Amino acid sequence: MSVHPFPSVEHVDVLIIGAGLSGIGLAYYLQRDQPGKTFALLESRATSGGTWDLFRYPGIRSDSDLHTFGYEFKPWVNDKSIADGADILAYLRETARENGIESKIRYQHKVVRADWSTPEARWTVEIERTDTGARHTMTCKWLFSCAGYYRYDEGFTPRFEGIERFAGQVIHPQHWPENLDYRGKRVVVIGSGATAVTLIPAMAKEAGHVTMLQRTPTYVMSLPSKDPIALLLRKLFSEERAYALTRRKNIALQRGIWRFCQKYPRAARRIIRFANARALPAGYPVDTHFNPPYNPWEQRLCAVPDGDLFKTIKQGKASVVTDHIDTFTEGGIQLKSGQHLQADIIVTATGLNLQLFGGIALAVDGQDVDLSTKVAFKGMMLSDLPNFGLIVGYTNSSWTLKVGLLSEHFCRVLAHMDRHGYAVCRPTLPTPDMATRPLLDFGAGYVQRAMKWLPRQGTTGPWVMAMDVQHDAEVLRQGPVEDPCLRFERAATTPAQAPAMKAAANA
Repeated sequence: MSVHPFPSVEHVDVLIIGAGLSGIGLAYYLQRDQPGKTFALLESRATSGGTWDLFRYPGIRSDSDLHTFGYEFKPWVNDKSIADGADILAYLRETARENGIESKIRYQHKVVRADWSTPEARWTVEIERTDTGARHTMTCKWLFSCAGYYRYDEGFTPRFEGIERFAGQVIHPQHWPENLDYRGKRVVVIGSGATAVTLIPAMAKEAGHVTMLQRTPTYVMSLPSKDPIALLLRKLFSEERAYALTRRKNIALQRGIWRFCQKYPRAARRIIRFANARALPAGYPVDTHFNPPYNPWEQRLCAVPDGDLFKTIKQGKASVVTDHIDTFTEGGIQLKSGQHLQADIIVTATGLNLQLFGGIALAVDGQDVDLSTKVAFKGMMLSDLPNFGLIVGYTNSSWTLKVGLLSEHFCRVLAHMDRHGYAVCRPTLPTPDMATRPLLDFGAGYVQRAMKWLPRQGTTGPWVMAMDVQHDAEVLRQGPVEDPCLRFERAATTPAQAPAMKAAANA
């Protein structure tokens, strides 16, 4: 009679890090396509939802339509296509409840470290309880990170000269105070990205005046908050059929816009500028505040539902200033142009700090892993990291489109391993000196700041971090699992033999 080598350690086939959009999605596909596999989700926070539970600032919403940002398997039935954060969070939690995923989530379980053992063909994962500080371990055949790519405990705020002199409140959107009273107050929002363009129209409803202070303009496009075609299709077809048709239409539209911007950047710039000029007051300095020095989609375009940002500016409730900060003062911000912005509240919508895998330390056979030396394989694994998966969504389209494709492909990898009796799956570079480039071809500041710590991507084939949903559908959904650069191996030992072999090796 054999004795289990880990009598007090729980073991699962797949251990998922994160119970947000990606983690819940992956769990669904595992249940559907690999019902025999055991899995658990470890969530460091006390609640599910990831980004959509973390951010609580006014007006938080998606910047992608929910017919593509929602899951393929669960129709989005809200009339709003560009949805509020609360509605998205409710949708995610409903998905988890309906599919029995909620019971698989271990809350306040933070992964601290994960060690891969080749003799045992498994990961040993060290976990800290964030409520008690207690630590314990789990083991798994596969470790899959659905923790996103930014730090949850702190956002990015650059060093501002004189910030300690400011007499009012300074707030980062990632840590929004509950019940903040900004009624009638002067608010300056530093930044011009998706968070800033969301905050400004939301706060302007009650604030005395809101100013968006930016160093460089961002491309901003108005989109209807409700999709009239989607609403029509819901009258003509079942919810499932209408959702599928709308999703297909919107995927094609997103892809078409992105490809047009890539191929005809000057024309795209003119079209966006024309639309902005029509939405803003006559004579407004569009080129100063809404005409960036880079081409469309070199950074993510910001979507504003029903042009709410432009309407707020037109109504005089908000304004845009494009300038550089000289110093904070007791009453606001002194700009290098000489202008002074009076403020009671300053919001630093200055971006995120990137952090892959929630900051966990990885090791393979006792050797710490340097992520900057790894290369992404099919956007799902990293070179020489066995049985380790990750999800990073699209930067030019809805994040969730990638979640579905990667989850399906992962389930196909598991099925292939079961059919052939494999225990280990490991991408390997074709040559040690293979040409690489940055993981994300994206000009956003938060990406550029973290580039030296991130893995890389290749220039061709399975080593490319594709940002084209059609390409990924062909590779991940229709293409083969096997690849010359993907090594499958049988276990060197049985689990019962592994501890004895490990002890002998260390003797």
